Amino acid sequence: MDNTLSLLGIAGAMAVGAMSPGPSFVMVARTAVVSRGDGLAAALGMGAGGLVFAIAALAGLQAAFLAVPGLYLAIKGFGGAYLVYLGFRICRGARQPLAVTPDVGNSPGRQGRGGRTFLLGLATQVSNPKTAVVYASIFAAFLPREVPLVLALAVPAVIFCIETGWYAIVALALSSAAPRSAYLRYKAWIDRAAGGVMGLLGVRLVWSALRGGH
Repeated sequence: MDNTLSLLGIAGAMAVGAMSPGPSFVMVARTAVVSRGDGLAAALGMGAGGLVFAIAALAGLQAAFLAVPGLYLAIKGFGGAYLVYLGFRICRGARQPLAVTPDVGNSPGRQGRGGRTFLLGLATQVSNPKTAVVYASIFAAFLPREVPLVLALAVPAVIFCIETGWYAIVALALSSAAPRSAYLRYKAWIDRAAGGVMGLLGVRLVWSALRGGH
């Protein structure tokens, strides 16, 4: 598979995954409601956590694929099944209200905790085991068995930019009243779309694994 296509595929899948509400989203949203600066620090922590997962997944998958060639198809199949399940869960919870309570203003006295909030964002990201599974599943789908150096360097950088960029948008949006209300109003449709895309990606992985990786 061409390196550019592999990178674009990973970037697209990771963007959809990052936009799916979960513990990381709630943490950034709650932080941004209190302080926009702290929300952006949390976004940077999410990006750092994504970088950690990307490097770990690349190193582990590469070693495992070289040692056990059949593991490539197995992870692809099981990873696809998990993504289908995750997409179903996102769609099923689309109408559930998001637990964000904007009852504290963006007061100057609550700002200035960027370093602490960065570490909290990093801890929230790396403590979510689902993230590791999703990373491994997506990498198995789009990366060749032997990952070239250019991809090994580019993939973590792209993931850092996607994670940081998305959660920075969340922090900027949810620290303002009007955009926050708009998201909450259309949350069901946004979640259904994200879940549908994730499920379709999972079906693609399972089908590819059943065909021997072609």
